[in-house]
Amino acid sequence: MADTLKPKSFKPEDQSSTQQTGKSKREKNTISKRSPSKRDSAIPKEVANRMARRIAITTGIPTFSGMSVFVISYLLVSRGIYDIPPAITLLTSASCFLVGLFGLSYGILSASWEDSEGTLLGFENIRPNISKVREAFKALNQKE
Repeated sequence: MADTLKPKSFKPEDQSSTQQTGKSKREKNTISKRSPSKRDSAIPKEVANRMARRIAITTGIPTFSGMSVFVISYLLVSRGIYDIPPAITLLTSASCFLVGLFGLSYGILSASWEDSEGTLLGFENIRPNISKVREAFKALNQKE
């Protein structure tokens, strides 16, 4: 019979598990010192909420539209109201989903990453936010 697997505990590791992994406490401390703390790398709550609102709108509306294209097309064809070619249905829904994908990026980049809330559409925040993302990637590549 196959051995049953034990689920891992969420408790901190003790000395016996340290010996099993082969890492000393000093190695673990140096690893934790190198990684940024949650407080340093976390997105502030108000900024995250702002991003989530924009993402929900700019991704949710096109995604809902993409799904409703199938329903509307089905109703029109099945009731004999209008004969829609399947390719048109597919292209229309795919374009809605593609707009939703762009909406995801737009929702993140157009949200103000500062304390101030910004404007309704947030076009003025896109360029500074893209430069912040580039700077972060440059810093990440320099560390490696």
